[in-house]
Amino acid sequence: MKLGIMQGRLVPPEAQRFQSFPRERWREEFAVAAAAGLDTIEWIYDAYGEDLNPIGTDEGIRAIERLCSAHQIQVESVCADWFMDYPLVGIGIEAARERWNRLSWLMLRCSSLGINRIVIPFVDGSAIKTPGDSDAVAAGLNALSELMDRSNVELHLETDLSPANFANLLARTPHPHVKVNYDSGNSASLGYRPFEEFAAYGRRVGSVHLKDRRLGAGTVPLGSGDTDFTAVFESLKAVRYSGDFILQAARGETEGELELARKNVRVARQMIQCLRAP
Repeated sequence: MKLGIMQGRLVPPEAQRFQSFPRERWREEFAVAAAAGLDTIEWIYDAYGEDLNPIGTDEGIRAIERLCSAHQIQVESVCADWFMDYPLVGIGIEAARERWNRLSWLMLRCSSLGINRIVIPFVDGSAIKTPGDSDAVAAGLNALSELMDRSNVELHLETDLSPANFANLLARTPHPHVKVNYDSGNSASLGYRPFEEFAAYGRRVGSVHLKDRRLGAGTVPLGSGDTDFTAVFESLKAVRYSGDFILQAARGETEGELELARKNVRVARQMIQCLRAP
């Protein structure tokens, strides 16, 4: 089980963006991640950084590989925030075709770098709100079955659907590479109970974003919100979860990025330790 962090959280935020690809300082994050005791960085592919994102070119991929080797930091996942600006739902046929094609392209780019999963956010402005949205997502994912096999890239869905509705969507997308990205903070903010969520789809959880939020409110430091981490980790242990954990904790107001990352790493590793207990 690797512990990582969302890209952009190891350097100061750019252009007053809370979470984005760090166009100017992405190379610096590898050394900071190593100093913080992290194993991996979850890459961000978004609209803000797409024209400078190295994942889009072969030369850029080679640069990422060199930095991974130099600092012993892995890049094994991508958070596709591009689909927050260009949602896959609630759009016309032509726009949908172009956006699903963008996902196909991103899968092939990830395969070139050895990245094994893409987290697709269906939250906020890109949320699945209607039965038609669910139909479109199921159809789009099922159409990518052959590419998932060929690229060996998994698609992890982050949604704000209720446990029952999420389980229903997963039942319609049975490919083993379609999995759940479980965001502990988002679930707490929505008032969902971990035991009910994992009873509905726990066996499909493929990755975890570690975050703390208050009910109906925003992100707060780990352990200070309404996330029931005891229930979350008991549920993860019950389904024998062995995947990665990606820190997406609140950004610091007074602490530097490295200092805050080290603090969150200590807290997270204590939580994760319970999964190794008999």
